[in-house]
Amino acid sequence: QLQLVESGGGLVQAGGSLRLSCTASGFTLDYYPIGWFRQAPGKEREGVSCISRSGSIIDVLDSVKGRFTISRDNAKNTVYLQMNSLKPEDTAIYYCTAKRQNCRGSNFGWGQGTQVTVSS
Repeated sequence: QLQLVESGGGLVQAGGSLRLSCTASGFTLDYYPIGWFRQAPGKEREGVSCISRSGSIIDVLDSVKGRFTISRDNAKNTVYLQMNSLKPEDTAIYYCTAKRQNCRGSNFGWGQGTQVTVSS
């Protein structure tokens, strides 16, 4: 199982920004497409965005289009999720996961996630 570690969450006011990071220990992220997901209290986990091995952005959740941007820095073995103009409805635990073959592939597994809380 490929375990990733998320960081960068926190408490922010509506309209603010956060940058989440997804790193790996013991393996190289650039071999894999990486997806960001989130799960709000009482709701199912949903996909936020996915980036291919080459850096193409494959998926973006409609509700975050124009506000969230996924990127990767293979030299740092890290994938980012830049979140701007945050809204209270963005409050959730955010997870990243490595994908099999492409962004439509299955997930390798889940880490602990990082909590994002947006106050109104």
